Amino acid sequence: MHPYFNHIQLGYFGFIPFLACIAWTLMTGVSSDVLHAFQFYSLGILAFMAGSLWRAGEQTYKQAILAVIVVIPYPLLSIAAPQWLLLYLAIAYWLVYFIERSSSRWSDYHKDYQKMRTVLTSLVFVSHLFMIAQALELNA
Repeated sequence: MHPYFNHIQLGYFGFIPFLACIAWTLMTGVSSDVLHAFQFYSLGILAFMAGSLWRAGEQTYKQAILAVIVVIPYPLLSIAAPQWLLLYLAIAYWLVYFIERSSSRWSDYHKDYQKMRTVLTSLVFVSHLFMIAQALELNA
């Protein structure tokens, strides 16, 4: 078992709440409560992901700024329409992924971890697109 095995398991387990919100929406129809739960969970996970990029003492000033830039707009996003918040989150997950991938440490990560990050970022992005459609339907 390689050292990233637990990280990979936890990564996939972390996707379960996204799936649960989508499943709930598919079974019961669009609900602002489920939409808000999805948004809040996504905000928390994105903040965690951005925080994991923070390598105090090991990074340049530019890398430090990139690690926190995705969470800076959070206060403004609280007043945005749900579809705009979800669009921002969908894009921000890719931003965090590309920041991590461009780091010098990326090549040190196990290939299975790299694959998991790519797969999960793609799945999270698609789940956000689905929820954007649900938010638009709710507001229609």
